[in-house]
Amino acid sequence: MSLDEDARWLEWVTKQFESIAGDDKEIDLDEFKTALKVKESFFAERFFALFDSDGSSSISLDELLKALDLLIHGNETDKLRFLFQVYDVDGSGSIDPDELRTVLKSCLRESAISLPEEKLDDLTLALFESADKDNSGSITFEELKAELENFPEVMENLTISAANWLKPPDLEQKKRKTPRYLTRAYWHNNSRKLFFLCLYALLNVLLFIMAMLKNAHGGPWFMVARGCGQCLNLNCTFVMVLMLRRSLTWLRATWVVRILPLDQNILLHQIVGYAILIFTIGHTAAHVMNFARMSQNDGMYQLWEYLFTTRPGIGWVNGTASITGVVLQVLICLMVVCSSTFVRRSGHFEVFYWSHLSYIWVWALLVVHCANFWKWFVVPGVMFLIEKIVGMAVSRMGGLYIVEVNLLPSKVTHLVIKRPPFFHFKPGDYVFINIPAIAKYEWHPFTISSAPEQQDVLWLHIRSMGQWTNRLYEFFRQPESQTISSKRLTASLRNRRHQSRAQDEIFKSASYNGTVASNKDDAVELTLYRSSVTRTSSQKPVSDPEAQVEPGDTPPVPRELTAKLSENHRYCNIKCYVDGPFGTPTRQIFTSEHAVLIGAGIGITPFASILQSIMCRYRMRKQNCPSCNYSWCETLKDNEMKLRKVDFIWINRDQKSFEWFVSLLTKLEMDQADEEPEGRFLEMHMYMTSALSKNDMKAIGLQMALDLLAKKEKRDSITGLRTRTQPGRPDWAKVFQKLSEEKKGKVHVFYCGAHALAKVVKAQCEHFGFKLYKENF
Repeated sequence: MSLDEDARWLEWVTKQFESIAGDDKEIDLDEFKTALKVKESFFAERFFALFDSDGSSSISLDELLKALDLLIHGNETDKLRFLFQVYDVDGSGSIDPDELRTVLKSCLRESAISLPEEKLDDLTLALFESADKDNSGSITFEELKAELENFPEVMENLTISAANWLKPPDLEQKKRKTPRYLTRAYWHNNSRKLFFLCLYALLNVLLFIMAMLKNAHGGPWFMVARGCGQCLNLNCTFVMVLMLRRSLTWLRATWVVRILPLDQNILLHQIVGYAILIFTIGHTAAHVMNFARMSQNDGMYQLWEYLFTTRPGIGWVNGTASITGVVLQVLICLMVVCSSTFVRRSGHFEVFYWSHLSYIWVWALLVVHCANFWKWFVVPGVMFLIEKIVGMAVSRMGGLYIVEVNLLPSKVTHLVIKRPPFFHFKPGDYVFINIPAIAKYEWHPFTISSAPEQQDVLWLHIRSMGQWTNRLYEFFRQPESQTISSKRLTASLRNRRHQSRAQDEIFKSASYNGTVASNKDDAVELTLYRSSVTRTSSQKPVSDPEAQVEPGDTPPVPRELTAKLSENHRYCNIKCYVDGPFGTPTRQIFTSEHAVLIGAGIGITPFASILQSIMCRYRMRKQNCPSCNYSWCETLKDNEMKLRKVDFIWINRDQKSFEWFVSLLTKLEMDQADEEPEGRFLEMHMYMTSALSKNDMKAIGLQMALDLLAKKEKRDSITGLRTRTQPGRPDWAKVFQKLSEEKKGKVHVFYCGAHALAKVVKAQCEHFGFKLYKENF
């Protein structure tokens, strides 16, 4: 910093100090903990003790400035010395194993990571043995410094990121950048959407002008009302066309998808909806002004009679134009408000769902309100009716049953549905599901998380975020006797057969680090063990000495895992109806050369289906040498699959969320056990946002220990996968820069997750010229 910047920073810190210090102008330990906002008091106490240089049990402004000056302006040695003092709890000048274990345990709590005590011991020994070069039984400052030099990314930025309250504001105003909507990259990546919107806007302008000119005899307000009315004829039918899901799914398989923005039909539907609201308000306001003029000029009727009665005889059905217009205005405003993001995303999806069903009344009233509306409505209306009839027929054809349920962490319900023989779908497609036992008339859309190659069943992973999804989760939490069919013998026989088939499938593929199970029971146990690697926070640690195995050995399966799993895993026989499937932007993935799949939280569901399907096709291309057992994958491209590389990025808030698909990801890793000549076909990148990043002083030791143990065991301690889970959020600029440098062909990014993150991903795609497909239905 320059002298001027130092002065500003000093003023900022002083102001922040005064805002939390008491009347005595000192900060005590409780105030310090509150200011740091740390989860684990250990670090607050250690930092406080080091800041309190005079041992007065409080920190003055001078003491705080002196310590912060060292951390911010000091060199690497000064920062490392501070870190060493944090770890040296007893102040002996060296770190022993027990001190290191205490620090790592606090690191785990601070990062919201739950591991058994045995794993904590392994982490402690891995870091201690690596740092204790002279085997003296303690780590000196020089040894810690030498160990940290093996992690250059940590040394680059060694800070206390928890002290956000002491970070000064930006001292330099950000340079004014060109708005993204005016950049060349934005117009290039959104060319189809922008071209379509220009045509849409031009058509509305033309209709508005033509209607105004045609009705010039009625005065300016009458002309505006007629112009808005003509635009409403177009938009009130076009808004329906954009939701013809079956027609759009069919069009996605044709050349039309290269011209029209079919993948953004929901966005266009919303735009048209807002246009309807604007034209409705303009249409109503213009008529009110015109009626006010008429009531003053001729005096035959009062304004309220024009608006709320049929006496003036306005309209082609018994003079009901005004009354139906008022009702339409109320209904349209209600639909727009109830479809707002804050309603749909705040756990009140049912409000959106039921209010949106008033479109039936809107169309009926429009036919009565406007003499010409039926001419615009007849063709789209027939198409809409056909789609509805086909949907009802498909959903009611054959009895579908939920045959298996798994209740997963973070209130995620995994439904296994018996798949009808006529049901064909593409990876990433979604369906509408109706479960009469939950709500008789409600249909909700969810992505299919199983692969099309799974012939017998459909998977749905549903996170509890609203009233219906919460009722679904609670329904299956009830005792089994309340949820299964009353025909117990029939259900029992079906469950036995289903379980037998599942064991057959598990036996075919179950292995642990290359060790194939010898029978079905072992295979099931091994599979349950793999899927339960990260269930450490909810299960008791294995204390049996015989359970401690060396890396590469087949570990014994704790018997309590099966019992624990059965509490949230059951077979059932519950009636349901499914309408679909419907296509999504992810259908374009197999035409990509380099696909990047980004899932945030439960946003992994479409990619679970895609990854399984991709790896199934990958295995079909895999070749094996009969003499040396060397395997490789053919890189030839065909019309069905042009993929050369797939990068899968999964971002989760907490450790438990990885349990949703850890068994699937384990299997995908095993499919790629052999190195390919051109590198791995599928690379996985896991991020846990609740974990502190590697450059945070409170997490350095833990992340170093996790890295060392992962290299030793060839397995991540958090998920059990071979892929190392990265702490914190991705550095998207570096991630996309690396993707662009791989030169595996044109990069297409597929995203499913939170809207806030979607904006970040979209900005990076525009910067690097990548095509973005956003899952949105």
